[in-house]
Amino acid sequence: MRIFNWITKDTNIDFMGARKLTYALSALMMVLAVASMAFKGFNYGIDFSGGILMEISSDQVINLDELRNKLDGVDIGEINLQTIGESGKEVMIRAQASGMDEKSQMAAIKQIKEIIGSDVQYNKIELVGPQVGDELKKAGVIASVIAVLGITLYIWVRFEWQFALGAMLGLVHDLVVTVGLLSAFGMDFSLTTIAAILTLAGYSVNDTVVTYDRIRENLRKYKSMPQYELLNKSINDIFSRTLLTGMTTLLAAIALFIFGGDTLRSFSFTILWGVIIGTYSSIYVSAVFLNLFNLKATQEEKVINPFGNVD
Repeated sequence: MRIFNWITKDTNIDFMGARKLTYALSALMMVLAVASMAFKGFNYGIDFSGGILMEISSDQVINLDELRNKLDGVDIGEINLQTIGESGKEVMIRAQASGMDEKSQMAAIKQIKEIIGSDVQYNKIELVGPQVGDELKKAGVIASVIAVLGITLYIWVRFEWQFALGAMLGLVHDLVVTVGLLSAFGMDFSLTTIAAILTLAGYSVNDTVVTYDRIRENLRKYKSMPQYELLNKSINDIFSRTLLTGMTTLLAAIALFIFGGDTLRSFSFTILWGVIIGTYSSIYVSAVFLNLFNLKATQEEKVINPFGNVD
């Protein structure tokens, strides 16, 4: 109850006072993220790399070492085995069969089934060709770029260009840092991960729009208040709402991460991190960034001449 009361009470935190430190922190996170993407790369899933994905289950605990020795004879490239859940009775088989056509992949699946035998159940079998994987990569990048540009355009129409620039900066920050973290931790990068990243973008911009609404409202309400104080007040006004929204979403993301299983691990991890970085960026990237501009002058010009300057 005390924690709830502390969250919901009015705050008077000097968010703007820490802006130089957060500028440096954000820049460092982005540099590390780009470095990880450049030097370590990604652990592409079947969707992007092409290959074979099989999920098998048995009434008995499956011995991974024994299964791995059996599959060593399959000429299909690297094969990874991963236990699903804690019972040890379900296993995921991933074969990076890049460069193989569909006919060869089907033959490899048949060979794997013959080696494993009929004592197990085949819950899931997927195969993706390398050409399809490359097309899905391009589609994922295009979808992310369109999402960022679309959100930026929306903010520009709803607010002013300074707000749109701040929102785009916050979005790019969140996406780069998140993708870099997935690279650093070697998380599975698939179409499900792209869906989580786009969800992250939506969550981040929602927080940003709420903050921007309060800033614009206070710009009209407190015309004589210094901009530094006004931005601080606006962030403090919605801080309890931001914390409550973030905490409830975080609890759902934690539950999904713990109980969602290995197939949703990358998705839930991205959502979990997205809640944290999205909340951070809505304050310390998108909102604090506005202090670089004279927002009051923009508002006054808008009131005096709503159609802009006419030569």
